[in-house]
Parts: sequence; C-alpha cells; structure tokens
Amino acid sequence: MRITDYGLLYWTVVGVLALLVASPFFSRVLVYPRTEFFTELWILDENHKAENYPYNITRGQNYTIYLGIGNRLGYCAYYMVQVKFRNQSQPAPTSFGPIENRLPSSLPSLFNMAAFVADEQVLEIPITFSFNYTWDEQLSKVELSSLRLNGVWLNMSNCTLSWDADKKAFRGILFFELYLYNADTNSFKYHGRFVGLWLNMTVSI
Repeated sequence: MRITDYGLLYWTVVGVLALLVASPFFSRVLVYPRTEFFTELWILDENHKAENYPYNITRGQNYTIYLGIGNRLGYCAYYMVQVKFRNQSQPAPTSFGPIENRLPSSLPSLFNMAAFVADEQVLEIPITFSFNYTWDEQLSKVELSSLRLNGVWLNMSNCTLSWDADKKAFRGILFFELYLYNADTNSFKYHGRFVGLWLNMTVSI
C-alpha cells in the first residue's frame, strides 16, 4: 500500500470519529420539521402520579387532582376546559374517529376554565373538589346536591346515581372536555379530547 493510501485511510478514520463525537451536538442544534400537531390531556393524582386517583368519595371531604394540557399544535393556543358530571345513563362525549367528527356530551357545563398555552409548553391545573349528597334508602339511590370545585359551589340538584349491581357502587364520572378557540368563528370548538374519573359515593358521613 502506498503512503498516500495510508494518508487517505487516516483522514477517513479521523473524519468518522469527528462525526461520532459531534453527533450529540448536532442533535441539539439541528431543527427537524414537525409532522404531527396535537394536544395532550391527562389527569394525575395528588402526588403528580397516575396511580392513586380518588374513587370512594365521602361527602364533604376534599380531594385533589391535577389536570394537564400539553400544547403540540405549533402555535400558542387558547383552550377552554368544561367540567361536567354524569351518571351511567347520561350522554358521554365521543373519543373515536377523526377529531372533527367527535362530539362533546350534551350535558351542561358546571364550570369553565380558560387559559393560553404556548407551543411546546405544558399547563398543569390543580383541582380540589368535594361533593354534597344524600342517600335515599327506599329508592336505593344517591341524590347529589352540590359540587365544590376550587372553592366555588356548583349546583347539582338534578343529578342522581343508581346502584350499580356489577360494580357494587353508586357511580358517577367527573370529566373534563377540552375546547380550542377558533379565530375564524370567534368561538371555542370541542377539541375531541376528554378525561375523567369514575367516583363511588360511599354515603359515609
């Protein structure tokens, strides 16, 4: 092998090693085009974990969760969250199919929260809630009277829970529907996402 061949081999090895060393740096400074644009929505427990969610609800007792919104839309987005509650027979929102075809629950919102979230940022909303309700022993049902959410009392006098024989509980779901502001229509539109917690009213004092 000639001297020039050794030189070429040497510089080839040096070049490869230099690229390997510099690759972490390039991965930080290179900007790749984004191909997916979406919003994330989740609930965490009081310890910021997806583990110990409240389920057995004692009337008058406070419970804390965290609602998270992650903006991956490519622009600063204006969101609204509608807080709703339903029993097992009331209409639920849809979460399947294209986002534009998904529908929110037809139930009225109990409480609205609106906020701007910058692109690639996460908003975490602490939510503390408690329920007041009574137990109708003759009809074997729970009648809800109010929900206290972040210090605001909300009327729930038209909501009742029947006994679920399969789950052995008086179950209802507290859920959060996500809406996105549309500048063209100057209004919020359901963003096709919701999260919720099934709760059992334990009828304890």
